[in-house]
Amino acid sequence: MVVLAASIVSKSGKILVSRQFVDMSRIRIEGLLAAFPKLVGTGKQHTYVETENVRYVYQPIEALYLLLVTNKQSNILEDLETLRLLSKLVPEYSYSLDEEGICKTAFELLFAFDEVISLGHKENVTVAQVKQYCEMESHEEKLHKLVVQSKINETKDVMKRKASEIDKSKIEKNRGDKGGFMSLQSMGSGRIESSFSDMSISSGGGGFGSGSGFGLATTDVETFSSKSKGRPPSSANAPPKGLGMQLGKSQRTNQFLESLKAEGEVILEDVKPIAGQSRAAAAAPPLTDPITLTVEEKINVSLKRDGGMSNFDVQGTLSLQILNQEDGLIQVQIETGGNPGILFKTHPNMNKELFTHENILGLKDPNRPFPQAKLWRMQSADESMVPLTINCWPSVSGNETYVSIEYEASTMFDLRNVVISVPLPALREAPSVRQIDGEWRYDSRNSVLEWTILLIDNSNRSGSMEFVVPPADSSSFFPISVRFSATSTYSDLKVVNIIPLRGGAPPKFSQRTVLITENYQVV
Repeated sequence: MVVLAASIVSKSGKILVSRQFVDMSRIRIEGLLAAFPKLVGTGKQHTYVETENVRYVYQPIEALYLLLVTNKQSNILEDLETLRLLSKLVPEYSYSLDEEGICKTAFELLFAFDEVISLGHKENVTVAQVKQYCEMESHEEKLHKLVVQSKINETKDVMKRKASEIDKSKIEKNRGDKGGFMSLQSMGSGRIESSFSDMSISSGGGGFGSGSGFGLATTDVETFSSKSKGRPPSSANAPPKGLGMQLGKSQRTNQFLESLKAEGEVILEDVKPIAGQSRAAAAAPPLTDPITLTVEEKINVSLKRDGGMSNFDVQGTLSLQILNQEDGLIQVQIETGGNPGILFKTHPNMNKELFTHENILGLKDPNRPFPQAKLWRMQSADESMVPLTINCWPSVSGNETYVSIEYEASTMFDLRNVVISVPLPALREAPSVRQIDGEWRYDSRNSVLEWTILLIDNSNRSGSMEFVVPPADSSSFFPISVRFSATSTYSDLKVVNIIPLRGGAPPKFSQRTVLITENYQVV
């Protein structure tokens, strides 16, 4: 059996699609197909027509003919079986069985015909197999894209490390060039670290709201003095922590970037938060004010995958960093937002009456430098207090698992550097991300898909992502971990004034406020 051509023609003889499986000229195939409508009679029961050289095996499809042109020595039973298979494939690819529908899906039909007939002989395939073969993607193309993407990611990592090294060197240089810091060497004081045991107290009223506060924590208070001029800080001589390898030349990096650009790749600097980046202290600018007060809250949240919340805990600290030991003899006046869920406490060496009645943090012994931070805690079962909720819906469809993830952010905070880490089953290649609000990165080593949103504010309080992986159990996508930071807190604690105990003008101070995640999961 040899099939010369498989074609779809109109009843008027117009050729819509034709695939030839043997060498033949265009003039000959057009002549054979043009002669077919004249040979077809009306009222006949059979579906084939023979001439001296060829046989036409056909089947009407509404206003069209599906036609096989074979030689006369072919097995007509096999030809009819081939025609029957092709007639099942045409409706699978063409949304309408008319001239317009056939012409729009011409290439899809040609590819399907090639899977059924090879060099004029019928392949032993089914409709489902033909559809699967036509939908298969190129493994080489995917591999090439993965290699290119891995090179781009490596280059970005190199660029980030170099930028981090440059920033660190600038910070160290700025610290060494500050003249005001050099004069502090005469004080003879180094770094003083004080830690005190904690003691629970009860607040009977005042500016901090209602109720009594209990909590456990320790506080480190640091007083800094600079090194002498011409002698760099000790940290400048020590090797940087966390760097396993130093790149001596940037020329290789530039050459690699140029080679990627020459290949047509678009190199963009993608700002993505790394692990631990949510800590404000790591990226904080160098200290320039005599006194710096940092209000930091760490949030621990455990959300249930089916809805609800199993844990919500916020712990806050007010820490001081003092450049000059002389400025340690102070009192700190504060105010809070009046959140009734916040429970405050102080160190037993603090003057509790002064704190209760005037919202001033000061020591019982005024001759001692100010060492103590303010601590507070908040626990709640109210889901409206959660700054970010995550919903995940995995669903298996055939040989694929579709995973849809949505986030909804509260209006209380503007969240920065949000990273939603979704664990995945072991995969041979990266998941197929169909839709996403933000950026994504696949960590193949840990099999984790990271969804990154640089900023969540009033313009994007909700967003979604959808990706596809091979069939997997729904529990393999949990627990989902979340990291973010914010520049406002639940307590809304602010430092109003610094009161020097030795008189004189109040020292200049600055305040930093940050909310970070410590353990934020959907389980």
